[in-house]
Amino acid sequence: MSNTKSKIPFQGTPEQEAQLLQVISEHREQKGALMPILQKAQDIYGYLPIEVQEIIAKQLDMPLEEVYGVVTFYSQFSLNPKGQYKISVCLGTACYVKGAGDIYDRLSKTLGIKGGECTPDGKFSLEACRCIGACGLAPVITVNDDVYGRLSADDVDDVLAKYSEK
Repeated sequence: MSNTKSKIPFQGTPEQEAQLLQVISEHREQKGALMPILQKAQDIYGYLPIEVQEIIAKQLDMPLEEVYGVVTFYSQFSLNPKGQYKISVCLGTACYVKGAGDIYDRLSKTLGIKGGECTPDGKFSLEACRCIGACGLAPVITVNDDVYGRLSADDVDDVLAKYSEK
């Protein structure tokens, strides 16, 4: 688990921890309590850093490895915080054959992060996704709810500039 630390330091608040402990106490006695606790913990923190997993493991009296195993098995859970602007690059077939891989690589290089990571300032996060149903606009990326289509790697700087100024 040496790679579980984010580039952004964990900044949980006492209020968030109190909410988490309340959720754990409400679910503790239920069979299969770990999943709903993890889902609510991610709602509280926005992701599931190792510090939160440690609290859950301790409170449920289970090994941290078991909690970590569940978190890393299910794609709905994230070990890293999401940015203010969540960039998702479609790597579905239509987008990929039209250059989405190059766009993804350019975003990664420009932002200095890999997929699943967030920039140190918390502004951008990057992830790949499968088909978003906009194949006619391939290649496509989304930034939060904004959709950008028919892009090339050379368009990356212009798209990022729109959000860097905000």
